[in-house]
Amino acid sequence: MQTQETEIQKLPHFTIEHFPDRSAKWLFQYKHNVQGLLEIVASELVISIDFSRLVPLNRRFISDTLQEQESDMVFSVPFRRGSKTEELLIYILIEHQSTVDATMGIRVLLYMTQLWEAQRRAWESEGVPRSERRLHLILPIVFYTGEQRWNTPLTLAGIMDIPGELSRFVPTFDTLFLNVKETDEARLTKTGHPLGWLLTVLQKENADKEAMQRALARAMSHFNTLDTLEAEQRQQALIYLLLLILHRRPAEEHEELVTVIDRHTDEMEVKTMAQSMAETLIEQGIEQGIEQGIEQGIEHERRESTIRHILVVLKTKFSADIVNVLTPALENITDVERLERLLPAAVEAQNPEAFARALHE
Repeated sequence: MQTQETEIQKLPHFTIEHFPDRSAKWLFQYKHNVQGLLEIVASELVISIDFSRLVPLNRRFISDTLQEQESDMVFSVPFRRGSKTEELLIYILIEHQSTVDATMGIRVLLYMTQLWEAQRRAWESEGVPRSERRLHLILPIVFYTGEQRWNTPLTLAGIMDIPGELSRFVPTFDTLFLNVKETDEARLTKTGHPLGWLLTVLQKENADKEAMQRALARAMSHFNTLDTLEAEQRQQALIYLLLLILHRRPAEEHEELVTVIDRHTDEMEVKTMAQSMAETLIEQGIEQGIEQGIEQGIEHERRESTIRHILVVLKTKFSADIVNVLTPALENITDVERLERLLPAAVEAQNPEAFARALHE
């Protein structure tokens, strides 16, 4: 067992605004949680997948546009089919936005085609014989933790008006989907996997305090019944629950909710660990506030400087009375880029009316 000090040093740290996607990616970096997800959404496939040999793939081959937009993970894993074993790619797209994306089918297809394109380039660079070239099977999963009801299809056909005779030209593929907030607790926990019980607590992240306490107590009680659960997995589950409390619950509830966890375990100093996490969050908040303050100060100075330059130009061309009439409208503009566009307009204006038109466009 690692020392308490070492455990605290290894704690994951997320800013509050990045918690939904970063915490999910932290969970799925562990093989057993990828297995737990498959047990929920496609239990019939689990027996054919060798999760002990699951390997995460890097995303360097993905276009910059998708890398900026997506929060996802890709894994390679052996898939047993009778006496034959082949490579399967598991693609998890983590979606937590408050609004439902009707174009999800396109996003999934774009990512899948980029995976296949990367494989095609590898064939060319490695000189793989054409007779041996076979695309990997991809198992796409959308992991949705938003609050809004998802009633939009994940298919391309769902966002098309397709005449019957043209339907055969539309690409079709299945996408596994887990809507965490609307999935029955019985389905999440049917196999007893720790991930399912963590998700039952995540379901209550915006519920009242009593509901959150009950969810925590049920999850912790379940963890304590699992004799075969490895200590590392239990520790990961406790860390996730602490992160969830500190990032998603009001500050005045933290102590009570952490105490619920503390009462159900003697494996680690839960309150010490929670305090370390809380201190990191406070430091991140202060640093972020300082950075935002600096950025706002720079933006303010840029705005004031641009207004001063415009007024200098106007005063050299028109009377003071006219400039005094235009000044209030200028000072009401908060968009710095708009002000910067008005500077050349002031230089080029042949009369006050021309500048006034540019000012009010």
